[in-house]
Amino acid sequence: MNPQALLVPQDAQSQRLDRWLSVCFREKSRGEIQRWIKNGLVTVNDQPAKASMKVIPGQRVVVKIPPPPADSTLIPEPLPLNILFEDANLAVIDKAAGMVVHPSPGHERGTLVNAILHHCPDIEGVGGERRPGIVHRLDKETSGLIVVAKNDSTHQFLQAQFQTRTVYKEYLALLEGVVDPPTGRINAPIGRHPVHRQRQAILPPDPLTGISPGREAITEYETVGVHTSPVRDSTGLAHFSLVRVILHTGRTHQIRVHFAWRKHPVVGDTLYGYRRQRLQLKRHFLHAYRMRLRLPNQDDEQEFVAPLPPELDHILASMNQ
Repeated sequence: MNPQALLVPQDAQSQRLDRWLSVCFREKSRGEIQRWIKNGLVTVNDQPAKASMKVIPGQRVVVKIPPPPADSTLIPEPLPLNILFEDANLAVIDKAAGMVVHPSPGHERGTLVNAILHHCPDIEGVGGERRPGIVHRLDKETSGLIVVAKNDSTHQFLQAQFQTRTVYKEYLALLEGVVDPPTGRINAPIGRHPVHRQRQAILPPDPLTGISPGREAITEYETVGVHTSPVRDSTGLAHFSLVRVILHTGRTHQIRVHFAWRKHPVVGDTLYGYRRQRLQLKRHFLHAYRMRLRLPNQDDEQEFVAPLPPELDHILASMNQ
């Protein structure tokens, strides 16, 4: 068991326990969380809990997360893959939103790893048993470029470039509001949220040491255009900023956390942004658009571009610039 202690925040006042936990553990279904509660794996202030009980700010909730099923064998699956480039050493894939990169508890099937194992069976075991070929990751609802290594030497070669930050990674994101200044650089350390353990957060420096417990995170951005939507807010027409984002580090949820901290969350991001979204989008508007890196046995960098998927193009087309 992996116990996690959570403190009920003010904004969770009077929510059902199972509903609140489904927000804290978004990768788990509400039904699975209800089974945890029924099986005695959740306590509130050290007392047994019921799914229907209403939480109170300040309560301490402890969740004992059960281990994954014993049978965790990776199963190749004939899932569609949009392969932009492929040779004997690697494949560059335009990942669709909604696809998890590698298996994890609750996502044992339907992942990019399951698909790539069917496409390239020899990749099994490269770089790790549970994440064969995976050099870097994208969030489930983030679409775009991801590179997969086909052998151990290529995996090490690519991994070294990501670790030394020599890979150019450019994203396109649609943000709430008008970003001011329109171009800039966000340098704010990121670490696991002290209360909501499934989230990341900007962690301020310790008042005594002046050192943040978070890891360095640097995001550079440039506004490409400001769009208006027929959806109205208190100031009239709602405004949205399309930004080009360059990642200099690769922290979990980095772009989403940094812009939410700047009060311009990514459109469609219900974890860090608004629960009630103003635009009808079933995913968040974040796309890994461009990447430059060196390939094995080549001196020059090679660039790859993944165009915006239709659902994101449609959102932009529905607005005025």
